[in-house]
Amino acid sequence: MHWADAIGPSGEEAAVSATADQGSGQGGNLSLLRNHNASLVLDLVRKAGEDGISRPEIADYTGLTPQAVSKITARLREAGLLVEAGRHPSTGGKPRTALRLEPSAAYAVGVQLDRDEMTAVLLDLSGSRVATRAVSADLGAGPDVVTDRVAEQVRALLAQSFGGGSGGRPARPRVTGFPDAGFPDVRERTRAPQEPEVRGAVDEGGDEGDEDAARVLGVGVAMPGPLDHRAGVPLRVTGYPEWDGYRLRDELASRLGLPVALDKDTNAAALGILLQGESGSFAYVHLGTGIGAGLVLEGAVYRGVRTGAGEFGHQVVQLDGPSCACGKRGCLEALCLAAIARGDVADAARVLAVGVTNLAELLDIDQVLLGGRAVAAAEAEFVRGVRAALRSRTRLMVAPAGGSAYRIAEGAAQLVLAPVFGRTETPAGLRMR
Repeated sequence: MHWADAIGPSGEEAAVSATADQGSGQGGNLSLLRNHNASLVLDLVRKAGEDGISRPEIADYTGLTPQAVSKITARLREAGLLVEAGRHPSTGGKPRTALRLEPSAAYAVGVQLDRDEMTAVLLDLSGSRVATRAVSADLGAGPDVVTDRVAEQVRALLAQSFGGGSGGRPARPRVTGFPDAGFPDVRERTRAPQEPEVRGAVDEGGDEGDEDAARVLGVGVAMPGPLDHRAGVPLRVTGYPEWDGYRLRDELASRLGLPVALDKDTNAAALGILLQGESGSFAYVHLGTGIGAGLVLEGAVYRGVRTGAGEFGHQVVQLDGPSCACGKRGCLEALCLAAIARGDVADAARVLAVGVTNLAELLDIDQVLLGGRAVAAAEAEFVRGVRAALRSRTRLMVAPAGGSAYRIAEGAAQLVLAPVFGRTETPAGLRMR
């Protein structure tokens, strides 16, 4: 069974869902949202993890009838997306069969393209990282050169994970749309990729693994902004004006023959945090080679009307301050990075706190999570310094973002995986091959 058939509604599902309470998160009217209930079921199973969740529990959570749940899960199982996970105790009658995701049913690649390095990861359907590749990069080398480099690293990652069938080029995927794509029948379990982390050259030969590579849904790319997420185009990336208007998403999709999505690095990180269970309204503030923020407002990534929200580092905090690479003076980024360069973490934290205070007072968010390589190098000092500066102004919670060192690359892969679970507003930012 193809994925499109697995996540489309039957007549009964559409009928029973028409009366469901959409505002409470229950199944919606599938005449308007064709795949809503199937995505909702998949997301519940995803959250349940290895222990799985039973069909009666799914019905309780979604408000769907047991019959509708049975039909949806049967199609998802036939497509290879769900498998049995043992039995759960029952309050009456026989134990209930639990269902869990089949991680090897699908994969996505995530790429973090920073100013001086590139990291590519492969996530399975459950969101677990199964392979990693990190190399140096230089945005200043020019868009075409860097895009070739990204394509090369993605091919190498897939070749190492699955065995490239054509000189390391991934087998041509059979998905033709997303998330309504036809999906290969994956009822037979396959081996998970080996080699959890690879640096340097890989052997790109061999014909095995084409079936696995056909399950790669696409590539998500996260890079510094500003950029146009919907069009897949970087704008005037600070310090690299040659990227302005370059059709990165389309160019990379053409090179790889895979669907590609492009977003800001901070948005990708915020999406990843959201999918790990964080809720409410928060900001992920990234301090690395630049400074930016990913915003989550009321449980959804906020990109703004032109998808340019979160240019946190270029708020002016000192009118007569030093020049910034963006062309303005006194930007938070220029002041904060200068403090880090001279080894004054306390001053960098103080400057960062000014921006965080502005953000908190403007948006009334619940918390700020700090991340990025500069924060990782002095996490306790940054968190303590920002908290101290905010104490007299706001009750905002400040904490380290924690998690994987590959948070942004993993979030980039979620740009491709999340729509399968109904966890993004639309897949409009995805460019098909």
